[in-house]
Amino acid sequence: MADLILRAHHRPSAADHPPQGQRRFKLLIEYDGTNYCGWQRQINGPSVQQTIEEALAKLTGENVSVLGSSRTDAGVHALGLVAHFDSATRIPPDKLAFALNTMLPYDIRIRESGPAPEDFHARYSAAGKVYRYAFYNARHDRAIGRQYSAHIPLPMDVDAMQKEADALLGRHDFAAFAASGSIARQTVKTIHRVKIERRGDDVTLLILGDGFLYNMVRIIAGTLEEVGTGKREPGAIARAIATGDRLLLGKTALARGLTLMRALYAGEEDLALSFFEE
Repeated sequence: MADLILRAHHRPSAADHPPQGQRRFKLLIEYDGTNYCGWQRQINGPSVQQTIEEALAKLTGENVSVLGSSRTDAGVHALGLVAHFDSATRIPPDKLAFALNTMLPYDIRIRESGPAPEDFHARYSAAGKVYRYAFYNARHDRAIGRQYSAHIPLPMDVDAMQKEADALLGRHDFAAFAASGSIARQTVKTIHRVKIERRGDDVTLLILGDGFLYNMVRIIAGTLEEVGTGKREPGAIARAIATGDRLLLGKTALARGLTLMRALYAGEEDLALSFFEE
């Protein structure tokens, strides 16, 4: 692959700027998604977005809307979701993380807080994302940490999985990799890096792209699992890209194995590549 260059997909409009008298703040958020119905507000259960907005309302006395870089599903985790919000609060931006963390549940932490440019938009300014999918490849599942990986009792051929995953690299139409119900109009994405690694019984998929469709990473993970365990013939990913046929791919892997490692922005190429270093 050529040298990595990250570029934002959209240019925020003037309507995306803070209202008069308010400033824009940026948050880097980590959460365990086990107890939440996902990032975005839902009517069927608590969400991470709702929980942070309620904490901010108590802290600032304002009705604050927090906009995130990604809409993770129920049970999916994050180590580096980025969000922004506008507020008239006079709390120093770098102190917000400390104040918010005293008001948030144990499974949501603000890792960093700071000021953001007026035209910064957590979603529209994003230039890429790194995801990790974790498998626990042992005869019996682990007791501690089982909520962060999918248990696979059959032997996994990591070399076969890497060879299969290499077909993802480059710019392709990934329409076959979207779950039913996806409303994405643009299905052409660029995958910059993909790596399969084994450390003991832990097998991980790391993937860097300029964007991902609904359930795309989980479908990739499910397909690689089946190729790695011999349940699916190699070449499935290349054939699915060529034909757009979802039926050529594997199952959608469990949500609990997926973690958003970091949302990325223009100029963060070194940060992006650091996830793929040995």
